[in-house]
Amino acid sequence: MNPEVRVYVPFRGPFDPCPPIGVKTFVTPPNLFIQFQPMGLPQFSPYEALRLGTLWPDLYSNYYPR
Repeated sequence: MNPEVRVYVPFRGPFDPCPPIGVKTFVTPPNLFIQFQPMGLPQFSPYEALRLGTLWPDLYSNYYPR
């Protein structure tokens, strides 16, 4: 599984009238896993950077909303 995707099971009380939601997922951005920006990171070309939304491939996330 993608390391940027986190999974959790929401709490369901014993008297909750709603049907239970089994598992929920959320995406964490890759910048949370980089404590500092090292020198010499590879960069996208200007066109690719504008298209993808970031200059550095290490900070790119292919998150697609549902």
